[in-house]
Amino acid sequence: MHRNMEMSDGIVSDGIAEDKIEQSQEEEVSHQQLKAKKLSCHKLRRHDSLDIESNSVRGFHGHDSKTMAWKVILHLAFQSIGIVYGDIGTSPLYVFDSTFTKGINHNDDILGVLSMIFYTLTLIPLVKYVFVVLRANDNGDGGTFALYSLICRFAKVGLIPSQQAEDQEVSNFKLELPNNSLKRASWLKSKLENSQFAKFFLLFATMLGTSMVIGDGVLTPCISVLSAVGGIKKATSAVSDDIIVWISVAILICLFLIQRFGTDKVGYTFAPIICIWFAFIGGIGIFNFIKFDPTVVKALNPEYIIEYFQRNKKEAWVSLGGIVLAITGTEALFADVGHFTVRSIQISMCSVTYPTLVFAYTGQAAFLRKHNNLVGDTFFKSIPGPLYWPMFGIAILAAIIASQAMISGSFSIIQQSLSLGCFPRVKIVHTSTKYEGQVYIPEINYLLMLACVAVTLGFRSTTSIGNAYGIAVVFVMTLTSSFLVLIMIMIWKTHILLIISYVLVIGTVELVYLSSVLYKFDQGGYLPLAFAAVLMTIMFVWNDVYRRKYYYELDHKIPPDKLKEVVTGTNINQMPGLAIFYSELVQGIPPIFKHYVENVPALHSVLVFVSIKSLPISKVPAEERFLFRRVETKEHNVFRCVVRYGYSDVRNEHEPFEKMLIGMLKDFIANDVFWLSQNVLNNDENGGELDDGVIDGENENKDVKQVDEEKQREAIEKEIEAVDKACCAGVVHLFGENEVIARKGAGIGRRIIIDYAYNFLKRNLRQSDKVFNIPHKRMLKVGMTYEL
Repeated sequence: MHRNMEMSDGIVSDGIAEDKIEQSQEEEVSHQQLKAKKLSCHKLRRHDSLDIESNSVRGFHGHDSKTMAWKVILHLAFQSIGIVYGDIGTSPLYVFDSTFTKGINHNDDILGVLSMIFYTLTLIPLVKYVFVVLRANDNGDGGTFALYSLICRFAKVGLIPSQQAEDQEVSNFKLELPNNSLKRASWLKSKLENSQFAKFFLLFATMLGTSMVIGDGVLTPCISVLSAVGGIKKATSAVSDDIIVWISVAILICLFLIQRFGTDKVGYTFAPIICIWFAFIGGIGIFNFIKFDPTVVKALNPEYIIEYFQRNKKEAWVSLGGIVLAITGTEALFADVGHFTVRSIQISMCSVTYPTLVFAYTGQAAFLRKHNNLVGDTFFKSIPGPLYWPMFGIAILAAIIASQAMISGSFSIIQQSLSLGCFPRVKIVHTSTKYEGQVYIPEINYLLMLACVAVTLGFRSTTSIGNAYGIAVVFVMTLTSSFLVLIMIMIWKTHILLIISYVLVIGTVELVYLSSVLYKFDQGGYLPLAFAAVLMTIMFVWNDVYRRKYYYELDHKIPPDKLKEVVTGTNINQMPGLAIFYSELVQGIPPIFKHYVENVPALHSVLVFVSIKSLPISKVPAEERFLFRRVETKEHNVFRCVVRYGYSDVRNEHEPFEKMLIGMLKDFIANDVFWLSQNVLNNDENGGELDDGVIDGENENKDVKQVDEEKQREAIEKEIEAVDKACCAGVVHLFGENEVIARKGAGIGRRIIIDYAYNFLKRNLRQSDKVFNIPHKRMLKVGMTYEL
């Protein structure tokens, strides 16, 4: 890449950045460039510009751009109906049944419950998620990790080591007029950055939210399919509960087996079915509303909610655990936004899903007003006779599809957590060449399938699974609201009255629901917490050792003078070829290189030290992915390279990593000589130095000034020719095969985490060479033991 590459402060997702923030970003660019130039002239301590620049990419807007053609948006809106809304769309199968578990005591209780369903649907999925939370997407990607990455970019709260070196601050408060909003943002930002507890808590909350969403991915298929298949009892009593359970298991297995075809194909297959489903439940709802009791429209009056609680007291509070099932799958709106766009999900929700669900619940309430005794099977009993079998078939298909929303969401957030160093390596398959963000993870898919089968066989009824389901749903919603408040204060700089209103209205509703579902902890509510505990343990172990390994390499990195001694040593044999050393250390040369030279005293003619860096942004443009710097004088052809990925980038998707790396290295060489000559002239006038922290510039400056354009071209051609000859001689990829053990004197807890838990995960998961698809014939692994 060019050394004078344009700098920017992270990526602001489409719809988040207000004009003031965009303006402050532009001002921050020039401010940081000026600051970097001044630092480079400081003779006592020079900063490594590769480290600083590797944290900055130009503003890049993903597929959620305002310029996207409406045709594509409408296509994605149609797909989203099949992927995103299957879960919330099939909630009418079991909501009234789960709410009135002990029957209906008073006819007006139906109006109270309908009123709560209506206002809950309006406040949570529509207002909170569609119009507020979706704006907090990170460059088109959603989910708990997307919120966390936004916070990490605006405040230095990340614990992942590769993100700590001079992270860019998008909002520079000194460049804006002071006001109360900026003071609040500055105060909160300072508190978070200076509190180690706050940093750990934010990461803990992120892992918890992620684990709960994956728990949703397990419970959604179970309750949806069981509810739909159970409808056959209305037609015949010969079907036992065991048969229903085994039919459900068979359907679930088939669902997970088709995931490998990808969201694109699955979405186009499922979307027409869900559209038919919505047409049926909406039409039947309007029919029942007109036929049985049009007066249920009175439920728009929230007074019926108050009367419901006055009549039923504690039982009314407990019944909230059933009502909250009306908004299951809402988190999928946000988690799956990376598969689609904000605008497409807003269109499909407002035009299809929301009005249809209101009609469906209103029709069921009208039916129950005349048939209190049929509340145990409200959905199928309220279907007009001639439509029963068609509706039964569509219900089963819709229930299968309902599972797709959380499965797709699980894939997205696992990909995000993996790239941020919070999950072990798994295979990421990009399933669509047309739309970014549509991924499939085979290992996770089959683990979810096994978990779903186990839960279905273990619980065997929707009531028990519903108790577990509610906790996972509300817990994730509450965490999302907490992160959103931080974003409102620090990033959006929302007016304090709007923030207070959000907390009082949305926050209060979610906390009341959470208190209700926790009451059923011993009735199945422990299941999502058990899932979360297992997943969080895996994530914590991997992230903890990941950070310790990074700090070990940082403490034992090779200093520049030692590297020069190694490269120019008389006992080192030079051989033709290009060697690529891989590590995750950004701030220098990893200790594995010294270990290699001590055991193999031979070096290739061109050396490239590649550092893999994950940025707290969703995507890095391919043309800005590679950053190069010279490590030694030009005669020795030693380079450092930082390869930057966002958490939604799929590595090695379009062309071989090696080909891209060598091509970008040649581009760097071609631009480096020109930059060097220009920068020397400019710095000589100012009495400064080069801003590269590695090359000592005085003698180099004098030489470069005397080089005319013809000699510059010759130098470029000669160096590029050297790289080409090295490539022809052979390219070798060197990976550190690090054995991690707990150091002597470590506590028993650390020994369990490092020696047993981490090494078990590492042995059973894919390695770095598989991630980059490196040919085994040209790969060399260098073993070294890290005592952490």
